Amino acid sequence: MIKILRGLVAAIVIAVGGFFGFAFYMQHRVAGEVEVAFEQIRAAGGKASHGKVSFDLLSRTVTVADIAGESAAQPPVSVKIGSVTASGVSQPDATRFSADSIDVTDIEVGVEMPAQTLLRVTYRAPRITVKDYSGPAGAPRLPASSSFIDLYRFGFEQLASITAASVTAPRLTGTMKFSAAMRGGGDGGDFTYSGVAMEGIKDGKIASMKADEFLFTANTQPAGKVEKLTGNLANFAAYDTDINAMAAIFDPQKTNDDRYYRAYRQISTGPYTITSGQGVNMRIDGLTIDDVALRPSRLQLPALMAMMPPAGAVPSPAQARDMIEKAAGVYEGIRIGNAEMRGLSMETPQGPLKLSAMRFDLENGKIGEFALEGLDTRTPKGPVKIGRFALKSLDIANLLRMSALFSNPAQRPSPDQALGLLLLLEGAEVKGVVAPYKDSNKPVNIDAINLNWGQFVGPIPSRARLTAKMIGPIDATDAGLQPLVAAGMNTLALDCDLGAAWTEASRTFVLDPVTIELGNLLKATARVSLANVPQEVFTLNPQQAAAMAAQIEAGAMELSLRDMGGVDLAIAQYARAQNVSRDAARRTIVDNLRASGEKTAGANPDAVAVVEALTRFIDSPGQTLIIKLTPLGKVPALQLVQLLQTDPLIALAQFRIEASTGL
Repeated sequence: MIKILRGLVAAIVIAVGGFFGFAFYMQHRVAGEVEVAFEQIRAAGGKASHGKVSFDLLSRTVTVADIAGESAAQPPVSVKIGSVTASGVSQPDATRFSADSIDVTDIEVGVEMPAQTLLRVTYRAPRITVKDYSGPAGAPRLPASSSFIDLYRFGFEQLASITAASVTAPRLTGTMKFSAAMRGGGDGGDFTYSGVAMEGIKDGKIASMKADEFLFTANTQPAGKVEKLTGNLANFAAYDTDINAMAAIFDPQKTNDDRYYRAYRQISTGPYTITSGQGVNMRIDGLTIDDVALRPSRLQLPALMAMMPPAGAVPSPAQARDMIEKAAGVYEGIRIGNAEMRGLSMETPQGPLKLSAMRFDLENGKIGEFALEGLDTRTPKGPVKIGRFALKSLDIANLLRMSALFSNPAQRPSPDQALGLLLLLEGAEVKGVVAPYKDSNKPVNIDAINLNWGQFVGPIPSRARLTAKMIGPIDATDAGLQPLVAAGMNTLALDCDLGAAWTEASRTFVLDPVTIELGNLLKATARVSLANVPQEVFTLNPQQAAAMAAQIEAGAMELSLRDMGGVDLAIAQYARAQNVSRDAARRTIVDNLRASGEKTAGANPDAVAVVEALTRFIDSPGQTLIIKLTPLGKVPALQLVQLLQTDPLIALAQFRIEASTGL
């Protein structure tokens, strides 16, 4: 029995001694591997140090205290960490390291900024916690270069190699210090993130990134008076973030990669408010951005950074053009499926400004549609409301490139280049506008204006359409509008639809539809066609255009005029001018038309039918007058225009004329 007890005691002693011996060995091994990682940073020219390294075998917990470092990159990045504790550590294979939980406490990161606006940004976090971590075993090989571009690429690559269930930071604070160039705007400011969390980090993707609140303050000095600017952003979230897509724009191997890589499925925020001591207050109810993708061939950050001039240097014209070209490339390097801002409100010197929504999308440097909805503001002459304003197919990248041509006052752009601006936009739309008219207290109401163009021949569009519907006050001081004022009218409505298109295959140019309706006066519609229209007529060269225009022939034309009160208004105006009754004025006008028809009947028998239709149109209010003209042969368009000015009867004799009326 004693022997058994002795053996048991001996076994316990050996086991305990072995345990502590193994624990001591593991602690030294862990400490050695930590030191290897820090030595690699020092070997690259940076600074790195740490305090005590401990290892608890039972809980498989590693703790490294008092970490400090500074990168060799210029401007430098400095890091201070109170402690890093990894619990439940294991090494499933020779290449991977895992931990159930990693706690990092008392973190401070300082970043010296190369920009002219900021000198330094410092981030601080009391605690960051990582759950279910797995990453490469051993110290990663640092990049040979110490530039911050290479360090960013290195950081993205390392982040893409790890997995974690979650990363949380209950609170993250920071401070900003402005450069001397920005001192007029204040010395700096501070910011705070609350409730920061990342979840689902795997295969270079992050399922979600969220922050409950972002708060910032900045001290500004407008006119030498210190003012505080405060901003608050709530409920930030980003879903399906692809780290590899962001790393691609730092990768020199992808300079020719013209594909889009989706970086975010969606980014959204809740309310965003800005307030200042100057009474400038702004609020945005929410923001959503869907399907954000990056194109490495257009977004190579090393090239973008290399073109930036040194602080204080003025770029040469060639450098400025190169910067504009690179900026245009940035727009071509980002794709946004849809971006929407909702509920903008802001205080202005004229009064409050409100905007219900702003929307746009972006691909290949072109905005498919840029729309503002529900704008409500004030001007010195009164309130302005716009239900919707939209630009269609705006080529913002080439607009930037075009701006370089207009920026040199010594070299005026050619007409071709100026007209080329039409190529950058395909249309515009305005709806629901209420705006003040001059100094009157009556507004102009625009129900809708829609203008679009396209089918370009060189810089000239060969297809266009304008629709408009509006109503506005009649200016009593305008002599041309006095008959309307005398008739007791104080507003006039306009409804028009004008279209034009050239067809290359048939070489025809048609004005259709042509519809104009003026309030309760009249409605006119027309269709005008031209034949044998060559492509070469669409040019800014006047000699070429004139030579090609000689080939154009007049086609069929049709005019419809519906009386909605305009005839009675014209007769009343004639009666006042002649000081006769309205019936007498009507008879006089009809008699004059018939006398004119008798004179022209010999030259053009069709004129009799036209005169008869006109007399019926005037004699019986509410009629619709229809006139059709069909060419009797080839009628050169230029010759027709000249004859209409010198001898209209001969011009009309080249057409078969049909005229009719109906209710």
